[in-house]
Amino acid sequence: MNDLAAPRITPWVGRLLAINAIVLLLQQTIFTSPELEALLQFDPGALFLHRPWTFVTYMFMHGGLLHLLANSIGLFVFGPPVEQRMGSRLFIVFYLYCGIGAAIFSLLLQSFLPQPPFIGASGAILGLAFAFAKFVPDAQIMIFPFPVPIRARNFIWILVGLDTVGALLGSDNVAHLAHLGGVAAAWLYFAVQRIARPVEMPQMPSFRPRATVTASVEGSAGHQPVRAVAPAPSAPMPSPTDLQAAEAMEVDRVLDKIHSTGLSSLTADERRFLDNVAARRRDTPHN
Repeated sequence: MNDLAAPRITPWVGRLLAINAIVLLLQQTIFTSPELEALLQFDPGALFLHRPWTFVTYMFMHGGLLHLLANSIGLFVFGPPVEQRMGSRLFIVFYLYCGIGAAIFSLLLQSFLPQPPFIGASGAILGLAFAFAKFVPDAQIMIFPFPVPIRARNFIWILVGLDTVGALLGSDNVAHLAHLGGVAAAWLYFAVQRIARPVEMPQMPSFRPRATVTASVEGSAGHQPVRAVAPAPSAPMPSPTDLQAAEAMEVDRVLDKIHSTGLSSLTADERRFLDNVAARRRDTPHN
């Protein structure tokens, strides 16, 4: 697994892990009132905009230690690579966006698939899992007790399939629609990004040789030579092979930079270059 896919505690992942753990501790020690949980949980069957703060507060509460542990493992595995790629500010916005999107999705489908009030960060975690699969689709994921690794791009759709079946059956007291809503919100985010910033060919340095053109301008001191640099009109355009070789060299240079100084050291142009190359190669058919 490459550096991007390696789980390391990043700033907001660490904060979210701590916040969720502290909230559960308070739930089970000091704030044990069922009325308080009812005040903070999300209820898809309630009137629209009834207790609007619950669109956010529900994702920081959990139904017990096992519930918290499951979501914490997902946050630990998928969160750091996504935060490294997005940056901390965009990461926390994306996390909250997926959690709110999960609640809205449940609210919209409540008439067709009724469900009880729910708590937990699973919708936001599933959104992070989708982002992880977009950034490193070939990362290998091991699921106990299965001995065969699963690629991230296949793993996310397995989760979607299981949650779809669970939502249709609706008998296990799990907010499957919230899970699906988190994935749907993440998918919408990347779809909008793709429309707003369509994939283009990476900008490579020009291979066209430059020629020196000399002219003279008459002034008070006589003829003053002026030198200008312009492309040679007869110079051949670079071949596709040249462009591919230059692209490979630039990819190697950027990856070496990531290895030595970290992903955060990349400039905006270098990040855009890697994104364009990765997206174009994913869209290229293979035999």
